[in-house]
Amino acid sequence: MGKRKIKAKVTPERQGKGLAIYHDMAVYENFERAAGRIFESVKHAQAIRPGAPRYVYIDIQGHKNENGAFDHDAFELISDFALGFLSNYVSEIHTPLADIKFGKQDDNIPDILRIQYPEDGSDYGYDTAKLPLKPREAQPDQRKTRPPIQAIVDYLGMDEPACLVCWRKPVERAHVVPTSLGGSMDVRNFALLCKSHHAESPDVADAESFWAWVDYAELRDSPDKWLGAPEEHKRWLTEHGIKIGVGNREPTSFFSAVKRELKSIYSWADSDFKVADWQALMDEFHKVMDAATGKHFSIEKKISTHAWAYNVARGRIQGPEERIIPISRLTNDN
Repeated sequence: MGKRKIKAKVTPERQGKGLAIYHDMAVYENFERAAGRIFESVKHAQAIRPGAPRYVYIDIQGHKNENGAFDHDAFELISDFALGFLSNYVSEIHTPLADIKFGKQDDNIPDILRIQYPEDGSDYGYDTAKLPLKPREAQPDQRKTRPPIQAIVDYLGMDEPACLVCWRKPVERAHVVPTSLGGSMDVRNFALLCKSHHAESPDVADAESFWAWVDYAELRDSPDKWLGAPEEHKRWLTEHGIKIGVGNREPTSFFSAVKRELKSIYSWADSDFKVADWQALMDEFHKVMDAATGKHFSIEKKISTHAWAYNVARGRIQGPEERIIPISRLTNDN
């Protein structure tokens, strides 16, 4: 598989005190989301303490291939992004593969990170034309039964079973790609979710979009993680302006909820909802729903599944050059 090229636009140099920057690449983050967040953290460090040494620490959750080594996204994040591109703008980088100290760091931090994809046939996205099964694992384990919860915990790099989104218990074993669509029983094809978030998660043929939804939901519902914290921790969080508990959300229409996910997960803009040929989009939408989505818990209308199908349908109309990389960005738009 080819390598992504990373370019950037340069901003002015500044000086100041140093910071340590830590990022734990979650199993639900792909290369684009993790690289973007680390890059933004480095920019922020330069902004608040200009010119100071920057020390980057990267850990990896999950992201293992069939040989137990890091998968392509994790390996490229370390080798090409961190130890390659990012090494110009930091003093030290510490990763599971290498710890390196550099010479004088460049404080002309790039303003915009652009990731270019090689034109060698490398596979970086869902093929909207063919609507294929798109698992994350290249060679799945051929086991016939679901793996034990502890095996999934170990793969995800967790201390104990808990919902990836809200940390609640008990958990359910959620298929990333449903077996009805060809998903395997490989441990890498499972997430741990509470009953509520399992019922919300998409039933689609694209593993990366499932993980993008988990990433989005984790950001959206992160205040719920603190509900089970000790009271002294809650007081400290409240004193520092951190919200505890999502609370009751205002009810919205089904399509308003779908619209929110299209904006937040698939980067749709308001202009994308002004389709010249709505009938053509709906025709493609139903083709996608029939060929590449499933049903879980007998839920006829699932917000996350519909959002994915609308996004793929748009890609089928506009062509692969319009493909959007799912980088979760929360928005207040409905």
